[in-house]
Amino acid sequence: MASLELRMMGDPILREEATEVEEVDEDIRRLAQDMFDTMYEADGVGLAANQVGVRQRLIVVDPREDGVTPRALVNPRVVGTGDETDRAEEGCLSIPGLREVVERKSTVTVEATDLDGEPVRIEAGGLHARVLLHEIDHLDGVLFIDRVSPLKRKMLLKKWKKALAERESAATGGR
Repeated sequence: MASLELRMMGDPILREEATEVEEVDEDIRRLAQDMFDTMYEADGVGLAANQVGVRQRLIVVDPREDGVTPRALVNPRVVGTGDETDRAEEGCLSIPGLREVVERKSTVTVEATDLDGEPVRIEAGGLHARVLLHEIDHLDGVLFIDRVSPLKRKMLLKKWKKALAERESAATGGR
């Protein structure tokens, strides 16, 4: 399989709402496998199709927790959440180097279609819930930095721009 190019913050596709997958076919299954390869190569726990330039509602998740099977989910949607929230640090493969504490619901119920075209319902808590919510946010054009206070977001964006400039300078040899 293939590793795909990750889209970085600033790419317009990350702010667009993904479209529904009409049919689970071989192209979708191949895309899901390539997304898993890309996610594992980048040491991630989840990836949304728009992060690799495809504007379709497809995510892959593997929170690497006991009892949680890696899954590709087509057209996932949140159908319920618990009342409690928790705060934990998040990062994003599309915003490398930035991590911040984000408050999210502690439990979530998601309905989707699997790669065999069968409906699935997932009830998740902890990191698994957080990963599902983070990736579904991507499909709606929402980044984790949108879930922090405006002041914190401003600071994160400043840090991101500085890190980006440093990476570009290093890539060009400081020219």
